[in-house]
Amino acid sequence: MEPATREIFFVKRPVGMVQEDSFRMETRKLPTLGAGDILVRIRYLSVDPYMRGRMNLGRSYAPPFDLGSVMVGGGVGTVEQSRDPNINAGDWVVGQMPWADYCVTSGAGVRVLDESMPPTTALHVLGMTGLTAYFGLLHVGQAKSGDVVVISGAAGAVGSQVGQIAKIIGCKVIGIAGSDAKTQLLQDTYGFDGTINYKTQDLREQLAEICPTGVDVYFDNVGGNITDGVVNYLNDFARIAICGQISLYNSVEPELGPRTLMPLLLTRRATARGFIVGDFAPQFGDALKQLQQWYQKGQLRMLEDVVEGLQNTPQALIRLFRGENVGKQLVRLP
Repeated sequence: MEPATREIFFVKRPVGMVQEDSFRMETRKLPTLGAGDILVRIRYLSVDPYMRGRMNLGRSYAPPFDLGSVMVGGGVGTVEQSRDPNINAGDWVVGQMPWADYCVTSGAGVRVLDESMPPTTALHVLGMTGLTAYFGLLHVGQAKSGDVVVISGAAGAVGSQVGQIAKIIGCKVIGIAGSDAKTQLLQDTYGFDGTINYKTQDLREQLAEICPTGVDVYFDNVGGNITDGVVNYLNDFARIAICGQISLYNSVEPELGPRTLMPLLLTRRATARGFIVGDFAPQFGDALKQLQQWYQKGQLRMLEDVVEGLQNTPQALIRLFRGENVGKQLVRLP
């Protein structure tokens, strides 16, 4: 007999900051497994900023969530039953999973985890978070030893990985974050060379002091006023890797930035490129091997910010946009 499962549905498109009334929890019976299917007990869910963009109608790199559909995102879980010959009951798997206690899914849609690694690493260092940092910094930002790398949203999941990878390859790393606790974390835990609390310090004055030779790579997770400030310190042939714009995701009206951006890019022959990590899918295998080596050597760390209980998943998402999370935002299911 298949278990019943709680599921969280997307029921209202938010205007401005996402609120809990955009979601509703329901319980239903799971379908019977077909050939090639597996029954997964979901153990951890990943909550990520891109989810806010998918709540809006309009063109983007991923289709918007349909009203009345179950929310989905990255998840890891244990296989309870399997009709896939390549997957066994008891295996840990990672893939796109619903906000739910259980799910029935095709075994072809998940990856069996290496049990020598903590399973949650598949949702950050050894998953999309680590891959985003890896390709954004090394392929889009083209960082190299000796570069000065500045990261906005540096205490977040991706930002903290970018800084650590930049240190591994020999860069000077400056992180921008929104509290003294976060800037201290960046220096003490992740080894950043310098930090700026944009809420209490003058960003431009601090950049001039900490980066007297300018900025070679700017990894942008935030956008808005922070990016307006950083671009003034770009060196000739600097690279901007545009990973996210979290400061704008809940805006009701589009913000206008300074019109000096294009002249700056022109006169400094700089490059700004947005990217989606899925663009690099053919290279994921090699990148994951490198990330795992760094992780096993202790060169990559990740703090996990864990919210308990499926019912609190919407609140976990809201925490991201309030800047309350430190490290990777996860939800643990009992």
